[in-house]
Amino acid sequence: MIKRVRSWWTRENNIQPPERSMDNVPEHVAIIMDGNGRWAKSHGLPRFIGHRNGMKAVKRTTIAADKLGIKYLTMYAFSTENWKRPKDEVDFLMRLPQEFLAIELDELIEKNVQVRMMGDREGLPSYTISAMEEAVERTKNNDGLVLNFALNYGSRKEITDCMRELGRQIQSGALDPADISPEMLDRYMLSSGIPDPDLIIRTSGEMRISNFMLWQMAYSEMWFTDVYWPDFNEQHLYEAVAEYQRRTRRYGGLT
Repeated sequence: MIKRVRSWWTRENNIQPPERSMDNVPEHVAIIMDGNGRWAKSHGLPRFIGHRNGMKAVKRTTIAADKLGIKYLTMYAFSTENWKRPKDEVDFLMRLPQEFLAIELDELIEKNVQVRMMGDREGLPSYTISAMEEAVERTKNNDGLVLNFALNYGSRKEITDCMRELGRQIQSGALDPADISPEMLDRYMLSSGIPDPDLIIRTSGEMRISNFMLWQMAYSEMWFTDVYWPDFNEQHLYEAVAEYQRRTRRYGGLT
C-alpha cells in the first residue's frame, strides 16, 4: 500500500470556481484524456512520466467536478485500441489504476464518491481487476459523485456485444424484435444506470471521438481544448462548463 502524504482533496479546497450559473450544471461529464505522451515529449521526458502526471490531472478534475455539483464523471482511461501500444507502456498503464486507488481510495470513500468501471475485463491483468473490484465494492453504497473509469473500453465492441445478446434472446424466443427500443438498448450498454453524457471534453487538440460512448453521445455537447491532459486543471473544467451553459440544447427541436 502506498501511503498518502497529505490529502489531495483538501489541499485544493482553497481554489474556488469562477462565478457561474448553478441552474445548468451538466449532470454527466465524460473526458477523453489525451496528450500524456506529447506532454512528456514536450518536456523532454519519457512517456511514462506523462501518464503519471495524467493521473494527477484525474485527481484535480475529480475535485473540481465535485465542487461544481457534477454527479457523474467518466474518464476514458484505456481503450480497446490501446493494446496496440508498446508492451512496456501498456504494462505501466495497467499499473496506474492500482497505484491511484492505493493512494486515494480511502479519501474517495470519505468524500462519498462512488467508483465504477465500464469496459471489458477480459485481457486485463488480475491486479488491475482486483484494484477496481475493491474500489467498486468499498464505494458501492456512496451516493455522491460517481467516478466512472472507462477501462479497456471500446464503444463498437460494446454495441456489438449488445446486439449479440439481443440476437441470442431473439433466437431463443425470449424476445420479440418488435419490442426492441432505444430504452432497451440502454439497459444492455456498459453505462447502464448512468445518464448519457451532457458534455464530452477532449484534450490535446485532437477533434475526434476515438470509439468513445458512440451510442450515449447522440446529443452530447462537445468541448475541445489544445491543453495536454497532464496540464488540465480545475480552471479548464470550469471553462468547459461555462461554454456548455452558453449553449442551447434543442435535441432536434426548436427553441
